Amino acid sequence: MIAEEAWKIYREADLICSAEEVQSILVRLAGEIGAELRDSHPLVLSVMGGAVVFSGQLLPMLEFPLDFDYIHVTRYGNRTSGGELEWKVLPKENIAGRVVLVLDDILDEGHTLAAIREKIMGMGAKAFFCAVFAAKDTGKSKPIQANFAGVDLPNRYVFGYGMDVHGAWRNLPAIYAVKGK
Repeated sequence: MIAEEAWKIYREADLICSAEEVQSILVRLAGEIGAELRDSHPLVLSVMGGAVVFSGQLLPMLEFPLDFDYIHVTRYGNRTSGGELEWKVLPKENIAGRVVLVLDDILDEGHTLAAIREKIMGMGAKAFFCAVFAAKDTGKSKPIQANFAGVDLPNRYVFGYGMDVHGAWRNLPAIYAVKGK
């Protein structure tokens, strides 16, 4: 996408969740995660690239010992609809016997996060938890639910706060919806 197209999408977009709301949601999520996992010394895995903003801002708020790594798996690439699952990077940390917390930007249809859970449990994790900044209300049944979810979003194409539109605008501090989608 060229810059002019990205700017047009941004200018026409609808604000869904302000930067101030995002920060408030982070504080709440950190408290919920801490209450559940504080004594488990979890391995926290960030799903690249969408969860990089969420993970980077949430991790300093988690006031308990943890280990950190990342995974890179995608069904979207720079597309607007899911395709075949592609594993790009598996965790380097040993998962066997660990409590694992996966951080992701959005729970959309749930297929990617369900596949991540299956892979992590297959690698010998003791327990699997997932936290998503946003959960989209698709009106359909999902193969997985998040243990911790920040905000419910309408069934629209959203971007910002780690989520992209054709590769652009992950860097926005708020969440927007593409006009008409």
